[in-house]
Amino acid sequence: MARGKFITLEGIDGAGKTTHLGWLRERLEQKVGPTGHAVVMTREPGGTPLGEALRHILLHEAMDLETEALLMFAARREHLAQVIEPALVRGDWVLSDRFTDATFAYQGGGRGLPRDKLEALERWVQGGFQPDLTVLFDVPPETASARRGAAREPDRFESESDAFFTRTRAEYLRRAEEAPYRFAIVDSTQSIEEIRRQLDGIVAAL
Repeated sequence: MARGKFITLEGIDGAGKTTHLGWLRERLEQKVGPTGHAVVMTREPGGTPLGEALRHILLHEAMDLETEALLMFAARREHLAQVIEPALVRGDWVLSDRFTDATFAYQGGGRGLPRDKLEALERWVQGGFQPDLTVLFDVPPETASARRGAAREPDRFESESDAFFTRTRAEYLRRAEEAPYRFAIVDSTQSIEEIRRQLDGIVAAL
């Protein structure tokens, strides 16, 4: 049985990825469904009962930076073991709202946790496992800030400054430059229609 594909969506808060998540799932189902396999949509932190409990803590409780990173990777290990890896073995495709790139961007770039600590956790939790495709929705921090301001009550990360998101965005772009074979960068200042045309091409290539 052919192994499924793992696709992740990334971007700073307010980049617009959530706007396209459900639409992208439908497009993937149109392509994967005829093969007899499913599209599993999930998120990080979260994706499992334990992960969702950790998500609530991470988004709303103050904590030490290293505790924050460790909890992110703890939730990820459970996510991989319980959801992602079994789905891929079944031949299903997995679409996740965030994965490890977010930890490097937020805890590393945004908060300043040394990269070597994150890399050690990444090796321990994932080995060499990485997404088949990461779609990075890229947007200037000031644009993202305006979008967040029109949304719901902000969580602990959404409440951060533009300077924080400037650092976070820079780390996302560094990760993309480091692994161009799996990243597709989408200019999220475009119209929804333009972005979806681009996503169609990206999915077709995969």
